[in-house]
Amino acid sequence: MAKIDVTPASGNWTVRTEDGILVESRNAMSLAEGHMAPVIYFPRDDVAMALLERTDTTTTCPHKGTANYYAYVGQSARIEDVAWSYESVANDEARAVEGHLAFYGSKVTIEQI
Repeated sequence: MAKIDVTPASGNWTVRTEDGILVESRNAMSLAEGHMAPVIYFPRDDVAMALLERTDTTTTCPHKGTANYYAYVGQSARIEDVAWSYESVANDEARAVEGHLAFYGSKVTIEQI
């Protein structure tokens, strides 16, 4: 099993679409798994959840469990499966990101400001 490390992501993080800011957070978490690049997870309280709609897409990770996906529904576009969330984390090492959302950097802009 790949080692999972979850730590607070230092600083202020944002997620932006062409329409504007979707997330602004000082409470983001960084999840590093094995040799993969760290992924930033955001607490729902910092996400404009009214602009996200759950899709039927799911994936399963043997270490974190089942991920549910969300589409962005904005003024200028709909972005399918832009974010995912593990509602119930299977591994204690990853429990800190349970219920948080992560976003695809290929679909939105994720940056530390």
